[in-house]
Amino acid sequence: MDVSISSRQTPVTPRLEEVVNEKIGNLDRFLDGLDAAEVHFEEARNPRIADKETCEVTVVGNGHQLRTKVSAPDPFTAVDLATAKLERQIRKLRTKLDLRTRGRGRVSRDGRSGSLGAVITGEMPLDDGEEDDDEEYQPRIVKTKRFHLGPLDPDEAALKMDLLGHGFFFFINRETGRSAVVYQREDGDVGLIDEAD
Repeated sequence: MDVSISSRQTPVTPRLEEVVNEKIGNLDRFLDGLDAAEVHFEEARNPRIADKETCEVTVVGNGHQLRTKVSAPDPFTAVDLATAKLERQIRKLRTKLDLRTRGRGRVSRDGRSGSLGAVITGEMPLDDGEEDDDEEYQPRIVKTKRFHLGPLDPDEAALKMDLLGHGFFFFINRETGRSAVVYQREDGDVGLIDEAD
């Protein structure tokens, strides 16, 4: 797996680069098709923060994207924590892929039995830090909402998201005519994901 490393206010020493390549670079042994990883380090400058080193890792390949973000007292510990979380996410993904292959637990977009298709591909959420075991509960769709997707400007969509108190809002972008999502970022700003051509 190709691993790229970037940093902000954290020196990436040759030893740290070696550890990242050894631990993150070998995650592809757990799941075929993972071919690239981006690792970003950032150091908090506030002396009151104990876990000042943040490590954010995004692993992509074969239509899947896994992401985690951890903080620790030093970058080496952060790499260890990120690796452990990504291994748990890969186990979850493999379980879902196995279920799809065996034909169990499949739900179509309209709620009837069928193939999961795109439902299980795409980005996996940030790991919540909880331990997983092999007999993990498999979530199911328990609520469905329908609403009109009239064209909106991204600013209008962000306002609607704020008024609804949601963390994201799906809409048709008036400027592009394509599907889009605005979402609340951790830094308080709003992000926009726009469908590509």
